Amino acid sequence: MANSILIVEDDDNLRNSLADNLEIEGYQVFSFALIEESRQWLTENTVDLIVLDIMLPDGNGYELARWIRQHCDVLILMLTARSLEKDVVEGFIAGTDDYVSKPYRINELLLRIKALLRRKPTVSDVAITSINGFEVNWQLREVRKDNEEIHLTKTAFDILHFLFSHQNNTCSRDDILDAVWGKDVYVDNRTVDNFIHNLKKQLAVTQDSDYKIKTIRGVGYSLVTQTAK
Repeated sequence: MANSILIVEDDDNLRNSLADNLEIEGYQVFSFALIEESRQWLTENTVDLIVLDIMLPDGNGYELARWIRQHCDVLILMLTARSLEKDVVEGFIAGTDDYVSKPYRINELLLRIKALLRRKPTVSDVAITSINGFEVNWQLREVRKDNEEIHLTKTAFDILHFLFSHQNNTCSRDDILDAVWGKDVYVDNRTVDNFIHNLKKQLAVTQDSDYKIKTIRGVGYSLVTQTAK
């Protein structure tokens, strides 16, 4: 069955052109121009990935991304003409998995979409791990604390799993990028830094934590445990 994609973009020409290109690639495509109609549609339908514009007539895409994270398990790729770092960081905080700046090259966008969709859930040898009081279920790809689910994006979960699979070892930014985004897709190293920053906050990482995400200056990161030397 073909992967399904929802486009939320108010520019008719861009929306129709992107939909045509995605359909040529074999995707099942749905599209809307407004936040509210997209939200209503998503209450009764599911897709594999959402391509989301930020500047929309009835609000901004950050608002919709936050709502999606609370109600749907879906990848979000943000399209934005606002490519300042603070805007990109706000997008990741809202729950997006990747972003592409406008004006974009269609081939780059298609590669980013393929890279996101080819990620397959991986099963750890240990089904459930306790990390700083959070229960991480690797099979269900869920993180919970006190019976409350903590909403990690698919990208954030993939990074956590990669670090956990290589705990107490140094993982370079390039290692993380290749494992999570793929080798044929260009992603800025700062994207990794933004996700790591958010992961530390979501998993309440402190100096006294059982698991800490340690920055290896100039190289990357390491998930280290208290027993590691």
